Amino acid sequence: MNYPLTVSFKLLALLSQLTVTDASGATVCYLKRKFSWKEKITIFSDSGQTQPLYYIESHKAIAVSPVYTFTNASGAELGTVTCNGWKSLWNIDYQIRPVGMENATLQIDEENPWIKVIDGVLGEIPILGLATSFLFHPAYLVKRGDTKVLRLVKKPSLFESKFALEKHGDLSTDEETLALLGLMVMVLAARNRG
Repeated sequence: MNYPLTVSFKLLALLSQLTVTDASGATVCYLKRKFSWKEKITIFSDSGQTQPLYYIESHKAIAVSPVYTFTNASGAELGTVTCNGWKSLWNIDYQIRPVGMENATLQIDEENPWIKVIDGVLGEIPILGLATSFLFHPAYLVKRGDTKVLRLVKKPSLFESKFALEKHGDLSTDEETLALLGLMVMVLAARNRG
């Protein structure tokens, strides 16, 4: 992938629409979430939704620690991402496991959980809440053990949420795909929480 990638979605859209573009502006993937009890998300190669690339499906309709399975367009399972629900109330904690692996090989954590707390408190104050998207920029790290391999940081924006995904370490193509899918799940979950 041609880094940095830009992950963006419209804040005022009824259904979540997330687009990932590379450094040259080319679309890497696009998703449009539909309403359903048990979540199943299709990720397409473009906004015209002509070619499915991946599917993300939750194991349960409602869960404190949801587990999502990733499959490719042909239905082959790629891996899972699990959110540690109780721990994630304070600090985002996602574990990414490739298919056939019992232990997580990658994890997603917040770089500084206090940014989320300050942003959440100040965001509730009228007028000042509009400025928080320009003042606070939460960042999320994808790590292999203690080594940072990717960093996703929120960018200032008013009518859409934009994130920049920077590469900081070596990843296999499979790890890169799983990390991107895991980050998409995390961004969508964060949007639903507010």
